[in-house]
Amino acid sequence: MTGKQLNRYADLVVVCHGDRRYGGELVSEEHVLVSVLAGELKVVLADRTHWYGPGDTLLLPRRQPATLLKYPKDGVAYRAMFMKLPTALVRSYYTQHPPAAAGRPATTGPLTLPKSPLLQSLFASLLPYLELEQQLPETLLAVKITEVLEILRSLHPQSDAVLADFAEPGKVNLVEFMEANYMFNLPLARFSYLTGRSLTTFKRDFQKAFQLSPQRWLTHKRLALAHYQLAEKRRKPVELYLEVGFENLAHFSYAFKKQFGYSPTALPKLADL
Repeated sequence: MTGKQLNRYADLVVVCHGDRRYGGELVSEEHVLVSVLAGELKVVLADRTHWYGPGDTLLLPRRQPATLLKYPKDGVAYRAMFMKLPTALVRSYYTQHPPAAAGRPATTGPLTLPKSPLLQSLFASLLPYLELEQQLPETLLAVKITEVLEILRSLHPQSDAVLADFAEPGKVNLVEFMEANYMFNLPLARFSYLTGRSLTTFKRDFQKAFQLSPQRWLTHKRLALAHYQLAEKRRKPVELYLEVGFENLAHFSYAFKKQFGYSPTALPKLADL
């Protein structure tokens, strides 16, 4: 089974757990700090993949498309704590504490933080928030966010470049963006926002660039990627359907057979002929 432990009085903290493989896309409007307590977390970006295990902590930048896959390991269920960093409070902090250096980080994607007693203490202090019976006061929330930011700035040299980036998405090259991010199962409205367009303009520009509707193009691209992974990498359908933008295995298998004329499980056999 999979599930989440959270509290409506302090919704910045969530504990996720599961005794089977599961996952999905994440594109948050807020930075998210993650501590893996047990099992494994696989973070799939457009161009690379990161693995995290027990004791690892990472910062997922806001508006970074990623697929998060969660695995039990060695008979132990997956368990991790997620903490959202409200953008308004982060902005307020940096107004009073200017970033050490300007500019963007050298690479996009999660920042992997070194192991530290400071992080252990931080996450231990968050667990009682799940038992609150009244709203967490704004003043205490601001104090906690300040603590988090001070810890992150002390542990990672690129943290300011990520945390203090408050720029809104600008209009980007649609073809380049979609070719890099088509495997993420995001609503079209989200794709349009991330490319700096209204939904209407996104659809118009998309049709002009690709001569197909967004949904048809996305399906074809995702299935082509899946075909490559099955045929060349010899991966199994159950291992990859989430990574290529499908919500469930049944829908993936149906769409794959409709496009190629055979099921994804038959492909390795065909490749051996």
